[in-house]
Amino acid sequence: MSTQPQVETVSTGADKAKLAGAVMLVLASIVAFYYLGKQDLWLRVGALLALLVAAVAVFFTSESGKQLLAFGRDAVRETKKVVWPTRKEATQMTGYVFAFVFAMALYMWLVDKSLEWVIFNLVLGWRS
Repeated sequence: MSTQPQVETVSTGADKAKLAGAVMLVLASIVAFYYLGKQDLWLRVGALLALLVAAVAVFFTSESGKQLLAFGRDAVRETKKVVWPTRKEATQMTGYVFAFVFAMALYMWLVDKSLEWVIFNLVLGWRS
């Protein structure tokens, strides 16, 4: 029997209205920016930013916005648990990576030149 957890998304009408309101505010900000095309740039940008801030505020009051904030808090909490390498360890590992990349590049170059020599000189006889 499968014990997969059931994912339930419950969104109320008010939550859907908040999300629709946020989308409408984003669209209104774009429309306002172009509608105020003959006004000064600072006024156009101010209207755009004010409506976008309002859209973000409305979004974060919805359930989806609250879940996004909780996810962000959890991500920060998990990042604080990470044990970061010291400068010496990071430098050593970077050196190992560079050495490995150089060794693989040299190996691939040798294989390429060997196959080129075998195919063009021995098999096809194009070069003498």
